[in-house]
Amino acid sequence: MTKGAIFLDRDGTINEEMGYINHPDRFIIFPFVAESIKIFNKLGLKVIVVTNQSGVARGYFKESLVKELHEGLQKKMNNEGAKIDAIYYCPHHPKEGQGKYKFDCTCRKPKPGMILKAIEEQEIDLNNSYLIGDRYKDILFAKNLNIKSGFVLTGYGRGEYTFDKDEWEYKPDFIGENLLDVARQIELHIREIN
Repeated sequence: MTKGAIFLDRDGTINEEMGYINHPDRFIIFPFVAESIKIFNKLGLKVIVVTNQSGVARGYFKESLVKELHEGLQKKMNNEGAKIDAIYYCPHHPKEGQGKYKFDCTCRKPKPGMILKAIEEQEIDLNNSYLIGDRYKDILFAKNLNIKSGFVLTGYGRGEYTFDKDEWEYKPDFIGENLLDVARQIELHIREIN
């Protein structure tokens, strides 16, 4: 049976935005993330992380570090009673980088590759799904998929919202101080429509 999903951007949404995270000590998860994910879990939504990690292509860190960080994130959430169903990442870059990672892939956001893979592997109903991030490109990503979007003011969010929102062609469906704020708004929205 297919279920709706919450697609979460990683850097700036789940953890502090620090540019390219090249060491586990720099991967600082926001304290409200587990509570936010538990809300989505209770709503019966799958929780899927989708993140561009072009630092791999650029040679700033190895792909093994990305996997290590994601294993640590899932373990921490599990320990706090929150479930992330899957994490998808894009290690590529179309212009910068080296070797097998330097090419114009279909998975780099805002292209839909990661989500299409998640839909297939996780049996997701896209019509009942949401995407949350801290960049306008996340809003475009959601629009390209025809799903509702949430925008957080953590990470790059506050700066982009303050200085660029008047130029945005599309507005997010939900805007909040952080992931927990947006999670509560989505919870209210779902309860209202059901």
